[in-house]
Amino acid sequence: MQPTRDHLDWPFFAQGHRDIVAALDKWITAGGLKGIDHSDTDLACLNIVKRLGEVGMLRACVPAAYGGLTDTIDSRLVCLTRETLAYWDGLADFAFAMQGLGTGAISLSASDEIKAAILPRIARGESIAAFALTEPEAGSDVAAIASTARLDGDSYVLDGEKTWISNGGIADIYTVFVRTGEAPGTRGLSCFLVLPSDPGFVVAERLQTIAPHPLARLRFENCRIPASRLIGKPGEGFKLAMRTLDIFRASVAAAALGFARRALDEAVAHARARKMFGQSLADFQLTQAKLGDMAAQIDAAALLTYRAAWMRDVQGKPTTRAAAMAKMTATESAQWVIDQAVQMFGGRGVRTGEIVESLYREIRALRIYEGATEVQKLIIARELLKDAEAESRLAEAAPVTDAVH
Repeated sequence: MQPTRDHLDWPFFAQGHRDIVAALDKWITAGGLKGIDHSDTDLACLNIVKRLGEVGMLRACVPAAYGGLTDTIDSRLVCLTRETLAYWDGLADFAFAMQGLGTGAISLSASDEIKAAILPRIARGESIAAFALTEPEAGSDVAAIASTARLDGDSYVLDGEKTWISNGGIADIYTVFVRTGEAPGTRGLSCFLVLPSDPGFVVAERLQTIAPHPLARLRFENCRIPASRLIGKPGEGFKLAMRTLDIFRASVAAAALGFARRALDEAVAHARARKMFGQSLADFQLTQAKLGDMAAQIDAAALLTYRAAWMRDVQGKPTTRAAAMAKMTATESAQWVIDQAVQMFGGRGVRTGEIVESLYREIRALRIYEGATEVQKLIIARELLKDAEAESRLAEAAPVTDAVH
């Protein structure tokens, strides 16, 4: 099956973006991911990262100064790569995305020494990255983070727990957000580079989900690290986390698009081949109406997704609201599209090993991680109200002029 890439003709993209997608499609269809054993999730991720690194695809995750493709991380390129990989293999999308998310704070604010030591290895697929923000009592509410770091001479000592950490247990580097106490709430968080060899670092539990990915609960027990591993300044952790998520939130929407496009292509192929009552399933108007709805929802979500990425890359505008709209719409739409594909397949749709059954399991987590749908709605509303308040203040401050008669 060859995917349709008509959306690459949209004005959001440069020719370089189109060339990379074409090269990635060609590499995968030629067997680039062939032989990956998904029954061993850890090993599969390690092999996928290695292969993506060997063909240069992980260069999209780091700045050019450290082996990347562009001077700064290009959101459109990250989104297109995630959409393409998700179309073919959900675990490949996951493995790619975590290389960028896990080192986003490093790319933004780490010392030159840390950048030089870490980022080239990430780009080559020689190291695995993880992003450790979530805690048992701090998911959407980042201000509730309870893990701590205290300065002790030339070291920081970390204590606490993180959970639902992607690549937990297999990562070579972890960017960890903990409380250093410079101020209450989110203003008292800082970011650190932690290595699994650091004393007091413990993988407390490996977590299993409906779509297998490497996940773990981590514990820090008097975990001592050099003070030089602070990323950015003390108290800047929340800002770094949000800046990182703003870069990659739209890419979650792009992954959802990849899943949804594959589901639509599978549904179309099945509808044309399945015979019922003397005709194909595709001949029924109910089927045609459903396919039309699926296609329209995918394109609507894609426009929001690539608008957000284009705003960041080309216009340099804040994308908090646009990325939230894209993430909410694309993940919710993809869930619906995939559900319709499963329904269209009938009994086959819920059989283990069918592509649409796998997509059904893959999509569910995207509506939760990096900000659940409910949180995205709050972000959108908050940004709308903030803009309205700013406009109101400007209007009140504007000088009164005589009306022209």
